[in-house]
Amino acid sequence: MNEGPREFAGRYAQMGEIELMELARGYDSLVRPAQDALRTEFARRNLEPPVLEEPEELEPRHLVTIQRYRDLPAADLARGFLESIGIPAWIQDDHLVRMDWFYSNAIGGIRLQVDAADAEAARGILEQPMPATIEFGDGAEFPQPRCLRCGSIEIGIEQDNPSRGAALTALWALGLPIPAGSPIWHCDACGARWKQTDEAH
Repeated sequence: MNEGPREFAGRYAQMGEIELMELARGYDSLVRPAQDALRTEFARRNLEPPVLEEPEELEPRHLVTIQRYRDLPAADLARGFLESIGIPAWIQDDHLVRMDWFYSNAIGGIRLQVDAADAEAARGILEQPMPATIEFGDGAEFPQPRCLRCGSIEIGIEQDNPSRGAALTALWALGLPIPAGSPIWHCDACGARWKQTDEAH
């Protein structure tokens, strides 16, 4: 049964001032008879209605892509580095690549984005050359791994996983998953790729 103006007026007459103020803050969500009854009750008690604050308008972010990465770990590393120095960063298309890393090539890589105002500074930071050694707190230094072909330190590592077809076949036929392959290094400077061995490491 729908309430009419009389029912609303009777209910509001029994409310305290605090309850009426709370109700008035949601004035726009009330039905028309309830609004009329509420205004009448405020006038009867000589109450000033609460001032409703206008909702803040959110300014849209203008994100720009500053770098593209083939592999998600490299994109995560770059994002973490930027955020560690106070530049907010976001990764786009990572969920798509998580489903199948072959999509990374199809969409042009995983996008690393920052606010347009931070783009120049972020690019400059990411373009800094990698140090030849890594210093630890106790004064020890660790040399960066280098490419076996050209000697560049612009290298990365990825997992040599078996093909999806082979993994599904083994799981269906034998009931056993295929173990992950050995890590593979790749050089961004000359394109060389090699598997990690004790000698290479």
